Amino acid sequence: MIIATLCGYLLGSISFSYLFGRMLKGIDIRQFGSGNAGATNTLRVLGKVPALAVLFLDVLKGVVAVWIGWWLGGGQLEFALLAGLGAIVGHNWPVYFSFRGGKGIATTIGVVATVCFLPAVVAGACAIVILLITRYVSVGSMVFALLLPPTLLLFDMPYTMVIWGLVLGGLAIYQHRTNIRKLVRREEHRIFSTRNRPEGPRR
Repeated sequence: MIIATLCGYLLGSISFSYLFGRMLKGIDIRQFGSGNAGATNTLRVLGKVPALAVLFLDVLKGVVAVWIGWWLGGGQLEFALLAGLGAIVGHNWPVYFSFRGGKGIATTIGVVATVCFLPAVVAGACAIVILLITRYVSVGSMVFALLLPPTLLLFDMPYTMVIWGLVLGGLAIYQHRTNIRKLVRREEHRIFSTRNRPEGPRR
């Protein structure tokens, strides 16, 4: 199990947002916009095409991590769950990039959709509706995180998975603590808002 978790972590630590920033503009994307190494900040700083690529790759590494866990564990669910969790932790705190990464939502989606597709679809659909209504990516992300445990219960998943879902949801909410403060102060930026485009590096 340790090897599966470690493999997931090392895979998750590949920060595609950071790499795209370096390749396309020669910048550390964590110094621009929200300072987050994820798809949303990539959209703000680099544009739509790089953001879609980052989103796809961040989801994909979650998918691959789960499959690696299943392979190492001979099909045992616990190995897949730990490898997926490792990938999310790696995305959030990547060993290759000074432990400064993203918020893990795209990778969480990839992990959850691979382990339990229907609960992921239900929670994801609700999150998308909220995102379209509010235009706050952070709110949609947190809705997905909060709905994950009850959705797993709804589909009668094992309690091991429900506890796993609670851990994943808790990680996501923790990573959005700054967004929560901004929402309370009404300072959170909406997606596709012109205010989201940074004029220079963060200080």
